[in-house]
Amino acid sequence: MDLLNTLLDKGLRRELPTREEALAVLATSDDDLLDVVAAAGKVRRHWFGRRVKLNYLVNLKSGLCPEDCSYCSQRLGSTAGILKYTWLKPDEASKAAAAGLAGGAKRVCLVASGRGPTDRDVDRVSDTIKAIKDQNEGVEVCACLGLLSDGQAERLREAGADAYNHNLNTSEATYGDITTTHTYADRVDTVQKAHGAGLSACSGLIAGMGESDEDLVDVVFSLRELDPDSVPVNFLIPFEGTPLAKEWHLTPQRCLRILAMVRFVCPDVEVRIAGGREVHLRTMQPLALHLANSIFLGDYLTSEGQAGKADLEMIADAGFEIEGAGEVTLPEHRVGGGCGSHEGGGGCGSAAQPESGGACGSAGQPEPGEARTDLVAVRRRGAGTDLAPNA
Repeated sequence: MDLLNTLLDKGLRRELPTREEALAVLATSDDDLLDVVAAAGKVRRHWFGRRVKLNYLVNLKSGLCPEDCSYCSQRLGSTAGILKYTWLKPDEASKAAAAGLAGGAKRVCLVASGRGPTDRDVDRVSDTIKAIKDQNEGVEVCACLGLLSDGQAERLREAGADAYNHNLNTSEATYGDITTTHTYADRVDTVQKAHGAGLSACSGLIAGMGESDEDLVDVVFSLRELDPDSVPVNFLIPFEGTPLAKEWHLTPQRCLRILAMVRFVCPDVEVRIAGGREVHLRTMQPLALHLANSIFLGDYLTSEGQAGKADLEMIADAGFEIEGAGEVTLPEHRVGGGCGSHEGGGGCGSAAQPESGGACGSAGQPEPGEARTDLVAVRRRGAGTDLAPNA
C-alpha cells in the first residue's frame, strides 16, 4: 500500500504524518491488518530494536477520589468493588516495588488517587522514592499523583523522581463529556510543569470510551505536540459500577490499528501498552509487541493483569527481549532532552490543533466488540493487601 510505504518512510525520518494518513490507518481493513503491523513494526524496530521495557505499578492510595472521571473505578460515586486504602508507608511501597523489579521491571510507577497532591503528600512520595532507590540501584521511578501545583514537580525531581505521568486521555473536544471536575487544559498544564522541572514526561490516552477516529487522532497529535518521552495507550476496562461499564467498542484488530497509528505519529517515543491489553487484545497481545516497546508487568491499579510469568514467556516466545537496567530506552537524540529540545523540531515534533469534522478514510464510530466482562477482574492482591503481588 502506498499509504504504508509513505508512513514507514516518515517514521524513519521522524516526520509527522498528515491527519488524513493517521485516520486512514484506523480505517484500514482486517485484510490489510498484518501489512499495517509490519510497516509500523519496522518503525518500532528502527528506533527500539527488539527490546521491551517492563514497568511496574504500585498503587499508593486506592479509591475515594473526588474527581468524576467516567472511566475510572476510583471516581466519585463509583460502586465498583475495588480495594480502598489510604497512603502506603514508604517501606510498604518499597516492598511492593521490589516484587516488580525482581520480575524484570526497570521502572516503578508510583500512583495515588485524587485530584492532586498536597505538599504533605509530596513529602510522603519523596520519602517513598528515597526508600525504593536506596534498595534498588539504577531503578527508574515515575510518579503519577494527579494535577500538580507550582513547585511540586521540582520537589519530586529533587527527591529522585525520574518521570511524571499525567495522561490527556481523550481529545480536547470531547474531554468535557468524560470529566467535569477538571479540564483538559489542567492536564496539559501538569504535563508542561513536569517538562519544565526536567522530569521525563509520560502522557497517553484511553481508547474505547466511545470516541470517534477523529478524537483518537486529535489526542495523539496533541500528545506529539506536548513531546512526552513515553505514551501509554490504555484500552478502557469497563468496570461495573462506573458510567462507562457498557462501553465495549474495541476488538483486537482495532487495538492493533490504534497502536500502529500511535507509532506512526510518535515514531521514536516509548509507546507503552497499558491497562486493558488482556481484556481487549487477548490472544493478539504478542502481535502488539511489534508496535509498542513497553508494557506494564503484572497487575494494574485496581484490576488484575496477566500473570507476570506469562508476560515474560509471551515476550520471549514472540522473539523479543527484556530491556536491561543498564540499557537506555530512548534513542540517542532524545536522551537528556525536554520539551522542544530535540533537533529538527522535536522527537515528537509539533502538530496542528484538533480539528472537527470528518477526513479521508475515517471510519467514525467503531463497531462494538464482544462484551467480555469475565476478563475484568478486580485486584485483590499486592499493594494494600496481605497477599503476594503479581509480578
